[in-house]
Amino acid sequence: MEQQQRIYPIGVQNFESLRKDGYVYIDKTALIHKLVSSGRYYFLSRPRRFGKSLLLSTLEAYFQGKRELFEGLAMERLEKDWVKRPVLHLDLNIGKYDTPDSLDKILNDNIAQWENLYGTSPTESTLALRFAGVLRRACEQTGERVAILIDEYDKPLLQAIGNHDLQREFRNTLKPFYGVLKTMDGCIKFALLTGVTKFGKVSVFSDLNNLNDISMDRRFLNLCGITEEEMHETFEEEIHELATVQDMTYEEACNELQSCYDGYHFTYNCEGIYNPFSLLNTFEKKEFGNYWFETGTPTYLVELLKNNHYDLERMAHEETDADVLNSIYGDEEPIPVIFQSGYLTIKGYDKEFGLYRLGFPNREVEEGFIKFLIPFYTRFSKIEAPFEIKKFVREICAGQPEAFLKRLQTFFADTPYELVSELERHYQNVLFIVFKLVGFYTQAEYHTSEGRIDLVVKTADYIYVMEFKLAGTAEEAISQIEEKHYARPFETDPRKLFKIGINFSSKTRNIERWIIE
Repeated sequence: MEQQQRIYPIGVQNFESLRKDGYVYIDKTALIHKLVSSGRYYFLSRPRRFGKSLLLSTLEAYFQGKRELFEGLAMERLEKDWVKRPVLHLDLNIGKYDTPDSLDKILNDNIAQWENLYGTSPTESTLALRFAGVLRRACEQTGERVAILIDEYDKPLLQAIGNHDLQREFRNTLKPFYGVLKTMDGCIKFALLTGVTKFGKVSVFSDLNNLNDISMDRRFLNLCGITEEEMHETFEEEIHELATVQDMTYEEACNELQSCYDGYHFTYNCEGIYNPFSLLNTFEKKEFGNYWFETGTPTYLVELLKNNHYDLERMAHEETDADVLNSIYGDEEPIPVIFQSGYLTIKGYDKEFGLYRLGFPNREVEEGFIKFLIPFYTRFSKIEAPFEIKKFVREICAGQPEAFLKRLQTFFADTPYELVSELERHYQNVLFIVFKLVGFYTQAEYHTSEGRIDLVVKTADYIYVMEFKLAGTAEEAISQIEEKHYARPFETDPRKLFKIGINFSSKTRNIERWIIE
């Protein structure tokens, strides 16, 4: 008898349909039971496509008393009293928030649906008052306290980053709306708000100081996402099939999965979490790919980097403290937004000074993010850029430094005049992007310190040692290679060595001259 094909819940966010339609489900209900049993008001921040919506849908089914959906899961064994409660589930992910009234319309639509169930009052004239009225009547009419689930609470604020007036409008709407959770405490059994980010400095939660932020709580780190143990328990057969299709050993397939999709750390000294969206797509298609990244990267992230003239090279080893990680500083500091959005993760922790070291979680994110940056920093589009990088790599691998240096000039063409005041940083960022991408195909080591840029690129047949002068001459660059003995480590290497000194011109805003030895 032919074995039934397993179906994967890619994009499936409704727990009831997932269970009834026979999708693969990694049992998170023991953790969910622990969450419900140990507190009442929670906030959880996780990157997009990490399963936040499915988590809320699972909680909704639980609070609605749908015991049959939990058959065979840990919740069936752990829960003794199945109580059916009213659930108010608000999903802000569905709206486009580009005008002050766009948020009002979404909130009004949801409240109107709840009022159809629990009634209205003519004295409730604001969104917050109507929300409070629904809560009170739901509790009175059912005799049970209410469960409140809010998905992507921060979507309006994220879409308004860079637009101070619009963000202020949204904050003024959301602050009293979320404040209802505190004023109506007696009618609430449980509340969970999820989102990508934490708006600490521009808080919409200042009237709601009873939220327990579990984003970095070790007890609940794997509420969303997939652990190494869960992957092997649930997908062992898929890993073997993937290895066969990709002509890999089982160990090689495991290492590649880890390299591509593991590495999310939501606190320090903890196990890594796999990206569930990419992992499920890989098992379904039996092909490695940048699945999570291809679902869309918000341009506001890059706008934050550019507006702050951020040094991209810092992203590989950024250090910061918990206060920064747990808040967003509007347009002043891009790192909290990028960390909370999942493009950086915790790589290490200095306990003495309370400093977190950040970096890209895995290759999918690193390569995808660097490729995404190209059209924002160069004249090349997303479509053109990969072809240009491959030409770069071919020329480097063929030992043609003249050709790839001429190509490098094209990456600096048409530098916008508004960047003149930050020209040095722009040069550094473009070089970082180009050689990071080259490094995915070759062995490239890129370092910066005290205004000095060093680059070593190694291929099967060649080694390139390059020095870039942003305020100097090509002769000075090549002299620095000699004086500081940058090439000495490669003297006994049989590969052909190129020493290259390059200088930039602030007048032409491009590479001016190079010397190759």
